[in-house]
Amino acid sequence: MTAGTERGVRRGPVAWSAPGFPRLAAGWVATNLGDSALFLMVAVWVKELTGSDVAAGFVFVALGLPAILAPFIGMLADRMPRRRLLVLNNVALVPLVLSLLLVSGTAQLWLVYAVVFLYSAAGYVTASAQSGIIRAMLRDDQLASGNGVLSTIDNGLRLVSPLIGTALYVWLGAPAVIVLTAACFAVAAVIVAGLPVGGAAPEREPGRGYVRELVAGFEQLFAPQSLRVITIAAAIGFGATGLLNIIVFPALDAMHADPVAIRVLVPVQGAGAVLGGLLSATVVTRWGEGRSAALGLLLIAVGSVPFAFSSVVLGGAGMFVMGIGIPITVVAFSTLRQRLTPDALQGRTGAAANVVVNLPQTLVSIAGAGLLLVVDYRVLIWVAVGAVLIGAATALRARRTVAVAVAPGE
Repeated sequence: MTAGTERGVRRGPVAWSAPGFPRLAAGWVATNLGDSALFLMVAVWVKELTGSDVAAGFVFVALGLPAILAPFIGMLADRMPRRRLLVLNNVALVPLVLSLLLVSGTAQLWLVYAVVFLYSAAGYVTASAQSGIIRAMLRDDQLASGNGVLSTIDNGLRLVSPLIGTALYVWLGAPAVIVLTAACFAVAAVIVAGLPVGGAAPEREPGRGYVRELVAGFEQLFAPQSLRVITIAAAIGFGATGLLNIIVFPALDAMHADPVAIRVLVPVQGAGAVLGGLLSATVVTRWGEGRSAALGLLLIAVGSVPFAFSSVVLGGAGMFVMGIGIPITVVAFSTLRQRLTPDALQGRTGAAANVVVNLPQTLVSIAGAGLLLVVDYRVLIWVAVGAVLIGAATALRARRTVAVAVAPGE
């Protein structure tokens, strides 16, 4: 599988040559086309329905809370055939998203939060199942390339989806965006049904009780030194960005910008993320996962600074820099995790990674929403910057491991 040495990592062939990867990428396009338009629209929609920054901020809280279900979701992804799980998940999302059509005012705000919660939980299902599918589909030396491609698609669509979502939202209202998103998940279900891997359930490990199996993903995250260090670094760095989710709307108010301006800033971040996604495979293979994660977190910290100043131009520049850093960090973390994790643990370890990253972010968002009532948002920005820099310094302590060209399934 993977040899843990101090030698340099060899650059491997691109993921596009792997059978089934183009289909997986196509499914990812369909999923993210609707996803990017919806979650952004919902936050702005709640802001316009209620006029409350805190109510809008709690959309991000609802997105993060399903982290508590992730260990159970990861277990499901390690027990069911992963291809079937992806199909069923996408099919279930269609009526769930369409239920937002019932929202007509603040009286149905509870339904928005409930749908966002379940929608986010479904995202954990996709991430857990897809982690195992990617690992089964790609060799060790193709993983960074594959993760880079998927990250580029994800973030590249942030350039397109908000524009489509904005046009539909302004022209036809929220229902148009909701129907578009549901249709995208229906298309994704059809595409992933034809994947050449993931048709059989993973083999179960013998001799483990239920609780041990449930927490096995966390054990794996903290077992190898390199993976443990990058996990801690990502938890610190991305956890701190929970404050940035909360300060977005007050920062826009200070810039004298309409809340709809977030639909301009997010595509700017997407442009940076496209560049970061394109660079990520090269950076990870040449620098190793530890230094790559440190670089990505450093860029996130630098990109956060401009929001302390009341300038839309500076804010846009900061979003671009953050956009470069996020996929580099994510690809470094994902590639190392997939390389060092056995197939039978891919779902649980992927889910555990999401918990370790998203739960701190959610808790910080909750605390930030309360602090925003009594503390100037600029203070929260500087706290976030400092914490992300600590995460970057932590990532530098990870030992480097080498990727070897071993065929999937060996």
